[in-house]
Amino acid sequence: MPEPQDHPIAYTALQPGTPVQTSGGHQFATVQAVLVDEKVSVFDGIVVLTAEGTRFVDADQIGTIYRTYVRTTLSVEQVADLPQPDGSNLIDVKPPRSMGHRLGRMFGRGKR
Repeated sequence: MPEPQDHPIAYTALQPGTPVQTSGGHQFATVQAVLVDEKVSVFDGIVVLTAEGTRFVDADQIGTIYRTYVRTTLSVEQVADLPQPDGSNLIDVKPPRSMGHRLGRMFGRGKR
């Protein structure tokens, strides 16, 4: 039976700092930001922080998002060729919020 952290989650629940892996399970980055095209409410991809700097992983290159990691469809070789984020990709950066922050807002506490 899989552990609870192994269940897929929605991109809206993805947290900065989450490890990002190749298709073979090799960690190559951590999530820096989630990109969403607000005009059409579509997940655009993620900006990741690698040893070589900030890179963009397109939504089509994301295999599955789990609570504890993101598995891409990329090989180690493909990861080396990821582009830097282009300003045009940054339509709307959705920094995930903590559950405590969301609950606080629901019950009238915290910033609105």
